[in-house]
Amino acid sequence: SHIMSEYVRMTDTERDQIDQDAQVFMRTCADAIHQLRTEAHKGVQSSQVKEHRTAVLDFIEDYLKRVCKLYSEQRAIRVKRVIDKKRL
Repeated sequence: SHIMSEYVRMTDTERDQIDQDAQVFMRTCADAIHQLRTEAHKGVQSSQVKEHRTAVLDFIEDYLKRVCKLYSEQRAIRVKRVIDKKRL
């Protein structure tokens, strides 16, 4: 608690803005992955190149999903805290 008292706490407005920015960023990333996946399958390449590109895009997409899940869990904790504060 001593460490936290040295810093100015973030306002709810700042948290809301971060949440909004994070959601926009995650959607943008998902769209970019989708576009890359579409482009990766358009060109004529060897099957090895196609498999490699698919594997890389699968890895990136999986990573984004894990980040989104972590974000959702953190946001749920925040919402729970707000609800708990209102009950008191």
